[in-house]
Amino acid sequence: MKAVVMTAQGGPEVIELVELSEPEPGPAEVLVKVAAAGVNFMDTGVRRGLAWTDIPNPKVLGVEGAGRVISVGHGVDHLTPGDRVAWVYAPGSYAERAVIPADALVQIPDAIDDRTAAAVMMQGLTASHFATDFYPAQPGDIALVHAAAGGLGLLLTQIIKLKGGHVIGRVSAAEKAAIAKEAGADHVIVDTEGRFAQDVLRLSGGDGVHVVYDGSGPKTFQGSLDSLRRSGTFCWYGPVLGSPGPLDIMNLPKSIKIGYAVFSDHIHTPALLRARTGQLFDWIARGDLKVRIGGIYPLAEAAQAHVDMESRATTGKLLLIPQISDR
Repeated sequence: MKAVVMTAQGGPEVIELVELSEPEPGPAEVLVKVAAAGVNFMDTGVRRGLAWTDIPNPKVLGVEGAGRVISVGHGVDHLTPGDRVAWVYAPGSYAERAVIPADALVQIPDAIDDRTAAAVMMQGLTASHFATDFYPAQPGDIALVHAAAGGLGLLLTQIIKLKGGHVIGRVSAAEKAAIAKEAGADHVIVDTEGRFAQDVLRLSGGDGVHVVYDGSGPKTFQGSLDSLRRSGTFCWYGPVLGSPGPLDIMNLPKSIKIGYAVFSDHIHTPALLRARTGQLFDWIARGDLKVRIGGIYPLAEAAQAHVDMESRATTGKLLLIPQISDR
């Protein structure tokens, strides 16, 4: 089978398309034919040596996708060949076929196509965590969403709006503003220098926002602090872009609450994984949540997908599709 591996730590040039032997499922595992694999910022972090350093190279990239069950291992009784399934955090997803733990799979409803299912798993579950567990958005809340035209930002904006909140979106280019608005952002700020706090304060009536969702790296950290109202909540995420550095807790302003949000805490049991994805799928089927797919690439162009993602010029979700012929 064909798979995308990283041969060493480094830039996109270390990514190669190779032939590997056919995998077989072991006990409690499932062999899946991959229909679509999600491209995530964490994949670029793995490639650069920020994670998975205990796994020797070459190793297959990717953790998210959707496809169809080919065969099941011993002890798997809730899935059968032919079932359509999706997953998140199953290493080795940039491939034509993948072996995945059965408990990491959810069945895809008939109303949801494979590409949409693959596109919503990582970012949809992350957005769900941010707006329901980490900070339960309430009617009337004002939220600042960074990278509001990205795959996560678009989903997060829609979920906040579903809960009755207001969204101030920040984007890095003027051409992204309309995309954020289409997702429901009440106001959009175009900013590349981290100088957005005054606009946020003005748009929030001078008080600041109830919550900031910031995965844009150290450049925006101070501005996000300055954008919060008293007792506001700072949701920090996205380790690939770096840490803001050491914090002096006694110097945090306005009695704010700050934390590092990890989506796996939202789905720490198989039952929660099924429940949370079930809610996402229901929203999509009803038309309440729209998933924007911003780019589709064959496996052979995985390196280009990484280049495009790291350029910060993309919007929505990027997918790899094994069935697309190499161009």
